[in-house]
Amino acid sequence: MEKLIIAIFFYVNNSLAQPTLLSWNLADFGSSKSDSTLLFIVKQIKNYDIVALQEIVANDSGAQTVAKLADELNRKGTKWAYAVSEPTSSSAYKTERYAFLWKTNTVQLIGKPWLEKKYNLEIDREPFYATFQYQNKQFTVVNFHAITKKRQPETEIKYFKFLPEQYPNLTLLFVGDFNCPEIHTVFNPLKKMGYTSAFENQKTTLRTSCLEKDCLASPFDNIYYPKQKITILQKGIIPFYEQFQNLKDARKISDHVPIWIQFTIEN
Repeated sequence: MEKLIIAIFFYVNNSLAQPTLLSWNLADFGSSKSDSTLLFIVKQIKNYDIVALQEIVANDSGAQTVAKLADELNRKGTKWAYAVSEPTSSSAYKTERYAFLWKTNTVQLIGKPWLEKKYNLEIDREPFYATFQYQNKQFTVVNFHAITKKRQPETEIKYFKFLPEQYPNLTLLFVGDFNCPEIHTVFNPLKKMGYTSAFENQKTTLRTSCLEKDCLASPFDNIYYPKQKITILQKGIIPFYEQFQNLKDARKISDHVPIWIQFTIEN
């Protein structure tokens, strides 16, 4: 009995020690977010180790607002660092920035984050990469925001099948808003390479109004990871909209809910 208790103790503590990753499309972040909104966002993300943000406005106010967000996180007693991308190179559509924030006592940034330039003509908002190290294991988060559903995001997501071959020595996790459900055939090449989606039929976008208690619309946000190298221990969404009286007020924060995973990395 004593050995069983010890085994459970070590399992639980090992599980709690594994890194967590959160992804959130923050809807024009930097253009119209008040101080109270920033504080609300801090409360939602402060318990995670790495935060990948999409839809940061491309002008200077976007980067400045991410800096303010990091400053507010640092006031909570844990040291955070952050990186903001240059504006994406799209000229045909809406250029944006991406951002990463991370707890420096949990993970370390390896090298410098970068925008993927190889397919910047084929992908409107080319993804933003950052490599992190947890203990002695490294992984690379690929932060992405696809074009809208009506503009056929599958026409650019299809190029993701080339990225694992382009970076054969990196353990890639594709995260963000794909504007496309995980059941779409465009993800089949990645699945054949051993990638799988963290979420299945998990709606992540907010409706304009709830249909009875159904307030979410489409399963667009997800995390795709190599199952031979990554094991997910826990996962979920943060239904922050439940803290508001109506979806109109909730959508002032974002029209997407955050998604998160806790995971282990194989050697």
